[in-house]
Amino acid sequence: MKELERHLGVSYPTTRARFDQLLARLGLASERPVAGARVELLERLARGEIDVDEAMEGLEEAPR
Repeated sequence: MKELERHLGVSYPTTRARFDQLLARLGLASERPVAGARVELLERLARGEIDVDEAMEGLEEAPR
């Protein structure tokens, strides 16, 4: 995972979330990890796809 982190140039939590999403898309994971949902919200905020209010609302709704 550390090598993938270096290759992608992103943090470990982001790497882990993306890896978990890949497993889910391949049908190798039964459900999306909780942390992955929160990380994705923050990534969407960073890319400007959602605003701060939408991110806060999503974080409040996301399981911890």
